[in-house]
Amino acid sequence: MTLGLLAAAGLGLWLYLLLGRGGFWLCTERDDWKTVALAQRPGVAVVMPARNEAAGIAASARSLAAQDYPCTIVLVDDESSDGTAEIARAALATNGGHQFQVVKSQNLPPGWTGKLWAIKQGIDAAMALRPAPEYLLLTDADIVHPADSITRLVAQARSKGLLLTSLMVELRCKTFAERITIPAFIFFFQMLYPFAWVNNPRNEIAAAAGGCMLIRADALLRIGGIAAIRDALIDDCALAKAFKRHGPIWLALSSRVRSIRSYASLAEIRAMVVRSAYAQLRYSPLLLLATVAAMTIAYLLPPVMAIFGPGAARAMGALSWSLMAVAFLPTLRLYRVSAVWSVALPAIALLYMVFTLDSAYQYLRGRGGSWKGRVQANVSKS
Repeated sequence: MTLGLLAAAGLGLWLYLLLGRGGFWLCTERDDWKTVALAQRPGVAVVMPARNEAAGIAASARSLAAQDYPCTIVLVDDESSDGTAEIARAALATNGGHQFQVVKSQNLPPGWTGKLWAIKQGIDAAMALRPAPEYLLLTDADIVHPADSITRLVAQARSKGLLLTSLMVELRCKTFAERITIPAFIFFFQMLYPFAWVNNPRNEIAAAAGGCMLIRADALLRIGGIAAIRDALIDDCALAKAFKRHGPIWLALSSRVRSIRSYASLAEIRAMVVRSAYAQLRYSPLLLLATVAAMTIAYLLPPVMAIFGPGAARAMGALSWSLMAVAFLPTLRLYRVSAVWSVALPAIALLYMVFTLDSAYQYLRGRGGSWKGRVQANVSKS
């Protein structure tokens, strides 16, 4: 009887996810919108924080220099030791007429995460320009933009009156570790924050993807500036939540804007997830236990029931596993990964559960939010 109830719970959960959670799994919110011609070109400043990004900064900087939209590019060198700023300067030597400046990050003050402190200094430099820009493009140093990226983002923002326009860029998915984990990362993110709900002004769900965020400068002032979220590890979603209280935001999947950051091993993927997984759960042991229990019922129980369960429990387990695989297919197709991996989602989910538990463990041992030599979890208590 207990096995049957558990199997029924798993099936009910997957029916809800497929039918009642904004169609997240269909991957329909895309950057394939029709670009509306701009009668005027409002000012745009690009703010790009960079800490030891020598591997990708040249390609990212060149893509910004090639933009068909006039802009000022502000690179914030966040205490790099690998020549990041010098590589960027060389890449922008022929900058297509765009202005370019490097801001040397000052000492990190208490209560700030490193990235947000760098962004804050970049925004200050951008807003000191005359005339001040109407929009700020916050982008990472591993992101490569097509030449019309800013044009399209501004056109979308203007046509819909958006305060924040964000793209979940196409992550690199070439190594074995990436092909195992990256599509699932996108799938889980969409499940947590259904993009259709994010884009609905009447729904309180808010999210953004930090690699590419176009924001209105005046709206940023209304929410209190970047200082309003200065201690947030998941800064993009925190910023989106603050903006959505004041107006519409937009989030879409992109196959045009790409990240070139490479994850050669599962250890590197683990570090990326461990950095913020426990912060997503608000450092709550109860939420951690609830998450592990829910993921066990949703992802691990169906294949166990399908293989070892009795009678009706086996049938429900097999159906749940099938629905899970069907839900994963559009994301696999988006990343050009074989559909065969759809049946492996339970094993991949188990891997992410281990990463999440590791995130909690690292937090408890005082290493939470560790990234590029900084420990940043819960910095407001420092």
